[in-house]
Amino acid sequence: MIISVINQKGGVGKTTTVSALCNGLKARGYKVLAVDLDAQGNLTYSFGASSERSTVLGVLTGEVSAKDAIQHTEQGDIISSSKSLIGADAFLTDTGKEYTLKEGLEAIKKDYDFIILDTPPTLGILTVNALTASDTVVIPAQADIFSLQGIEQLSNTIRPVKKYTNKDLTINGILLVRYNPRSVLSKEVSELADQLAQRIDTTLYKATIREAIAVKECAISQRGLFEYAPKSNVATDYNAFIDELLQRINN
Repeated sequence: MIISVINQKGGVGKTTTVSALCNGLKARGYKVLAVDLDAQGNLTYSFGASSERSTVLGVLTGEVSAKDAIQHTEQGDIISSSKSLIGADAFLTDTGKEYTLKEGLEAIKKDYDFIILDTPPTLGILTVNALTASDTVVIPAQADIFSLQGIEQLSNTIRPVKKYTNKDLTINGILLVRYNPRSVLSKEVSELADQLAQRIDTTLYKATIREAIAVKECAISQRGLFEYAPKSNVATDYNAFIDELLQRINN
């Protein structure tokens, strides 16, 4: 299964969620591949991978196979990012450009239970490629009103993808991150997020992710969350989210 973790707004815990999802699924015995489509390369760094070797850029241009682009790190398998991805809208211009990533990953899909795509914080051709290649979507959103505002815009991108390039695409759910259960504002945002989820034909995950310094520390140390801080609140939160995600997938 291919899962895109997506939100065009930056700073909403997207890469953290991808990293935790990969780490948690791997700990459950699944074969997992991460793909870093964000030119910033934060996921690539946190995995301790190199952006100087064969990257996802080569897969998109056809210069390298996805199999040859995979790097095996202590955190798991990853196809790394490239800074040149920032110009993707300029070099992915051929007819059928929306299918480039899907075609590139086709040969290795059978080797993994899950392929998790970390998408850029924009709604350009890379995001459309990710959506076209994916079976389902996870939308992380910070528990504030500005983070939620962009989700309807994102749904306007998903709608034509479902119509023209991937009719079976689903939105698995909206995940609230940096959530403070004691805050009245967070509870109000949660209610708004629930209403928004219904409007875009999905649901809000029951699990929420609390803010924690352990998230930044494990990224800097290039270690997985469940190895670095397995008893932390944020690890408990992400475990609950992963269980919920798997339950939704299997139902």
